Amino acid sequence: MLGTYILIGLGVIVLVAVILIYNRLVQKRQMVRNGWADVDVQLKRRSDLIPRLIETVRGYAAHENTLFQEVVAKRGAALAAGDDPVARGTAESALSQPMARLVAVAEAYPDLKANQNFLDLQKELVDTENKIEMARRFFNGAVRELNIAVESFPANLMAGPFGFQQSPFFEIETADRALPSVNFRGA
Repeated sequence: MLGTYILIGLGVIVLVAVILIYNRLVQKRQMVRNGWADVDVQLKRRSDLIPRLIETVRGYAAHENTLFQEVVAKRGAALAAGDDPVARGTAESALSQPMARLVAVAEAYPDLKANQNFLDLQKELVDTENKIEMARRFFNGAVRELNIAVESFPANLMAGPFGFQQSPFFEIETADRALPSVNFRGA
């Protein structure tokens, strides 16, 4: 009789442990989903600002049509990348370089630099870039926590059978973010 109680007690302990581990994995997966939603909101905000910025700059720098077309194409590719963090990170990295050139071109026009619409857009864009960075850090932290939980014992014994798997980090190349120098005065 005592052996039966011990087995029942061990069974209850194992069941409680399975429930706790499962709930912890669900919590971590939800944090990753929440983090990605935050990143996506900020990326969409930036994407919505880009056409306004282009139209503001276009009036001053009409000869930069190639740059405007490149920004629009890269923006479209970033939007088309969807919810895959790896594909989206690659597309957003590709968008960062022409955006930096666009801001540099805009900075080269004194009248435009003094234009309140441009200054407001530039401020919003900088604010959005900062928010993207914060959201990306939160998302990557949540991914790290999920990946650790999925790989750690004893959760790794349950992760596979219950469909929990590692998530990729969201990375944007920061080397492309340096603003290039633009000189329209000749040499």
